[in-house]
Amino acid sequence: MANSGKKKATIYDLSVLSGSSPSTVSAVLNGTWRKRRIKESTAELIRNLAETHQYTANRQARGLRSSRSGLVGLLLPVHDNRYFSSLAQTFEAHVRSKGQCPIVVSASRDPQEERKTAETLISYSIDELFICGATDPDGVHEVCEAAGLKHINIDLPGTKVPSVISDNFEGGRLLTEAIIRHFPADRALAPTDLYLFGGRNDHASHERIRGFRAVKKDLLGDDPDECIQPTGYAANNARKAFEAFYARHGKLPRGLFVNSSINFEGLLRFMAEHPHDNFTDLVVGCYDYDPFASFLPFPVIMIRQDVEGMIAKAFEVIEQPRALARIHLVQPELVPPRTALTGPLDALKDIDLPRGSQ
Repeated sequence: MANSGKKKATIYDLSVLSGSSPSTVSAVLNGTWRKRRIKESTAELIRNLAETHQYTANRQARGLRSSRSGLVGLLLPVHDNRYFSSLAQTFEAHVRSKGQCPIVVSASRDPQEERKTAETLISYSIDELFICGATDPDGVHEVCEAAGLKHINIDLPGTKVPSVISDNFEGGRLLTEAIIRHFPADRALAPTDLYLFGGRNDHASHERIRGFRAVKKDLLGDDPDECIQPTGYAANNARKAFEAFYARHGKLPRGLFVNSSINFEGLLRFMAEHPHDNFTDLVVGCYDYDPFASFLPFPVIMIRQDVEGMIAKAFEVIEQPRALARIHLVQPELVPPRTALTGPLDALKDIDLPRGSQ
């Protein structure tokens, strides 16, 4: 099974084959298994499996760890999203300002792909890894720990190393209040007029929902459970959720808290299939910023996450010799309708080409 034509095993392959946890496999491979009182028979099994299945990537990386390559990695969920692309652009600029070379890759919100991608980056002897929006940040941590690689979480927190994230509770609170106050007193919202669509079972969504519910209860007096509609982050799932609501009620809620720009894309896909007159009383709050959304025919209030602040803080924390595994919160910004802000893409250089070379 482990012939030269086969792909080399990862820590997680060895975990499955041996029936041991990834952390146990890591301890055996990095030689710390006796300190953890792991049985010698277990250690022998894992070592034999590692040899049989050609596990080498992390051992090579540990051997190179004493010298710095100048490469710094950023692991993203996706590229095709203004928030994550802005994070990448800001990260790259920060790394280059330090005389290093950035490597930016995505893993499509797949926990197994996140770990494998981290192992691949480690095999290139990167100096540090910034883990952004990972579905399983602690799983990526185990890969990094086994290789002795410095790493930090951004956007979604883990429990093993420091995390730098938006204050999603405060952002959720700000956005919900802005949606409610956008309606004049003679057209004020009822509790069942304001729904939250999108998000998944992760820290960011939980905190945004917590802020949403706190403000609804405070300003509208009630917060029915039915007004929370988690759809995941896929645009098409959000579209289906809007379609289902519309089929049941013949209209959308007057106020919408949409949990990301990807979910907002799902809303626009839904709206494209229905007459515009159906949405004349609609106010949308989107927990992400995209300037194009500001100029749609209906009001769109947005939260812009401070990517510059998060990247700067992450570099500050990762350089600390013994940083605690705590969460560092960075405040987001409320963006009113019809507002176009500057951002990392404004730093791009527009160089005129010589005449005739275009």
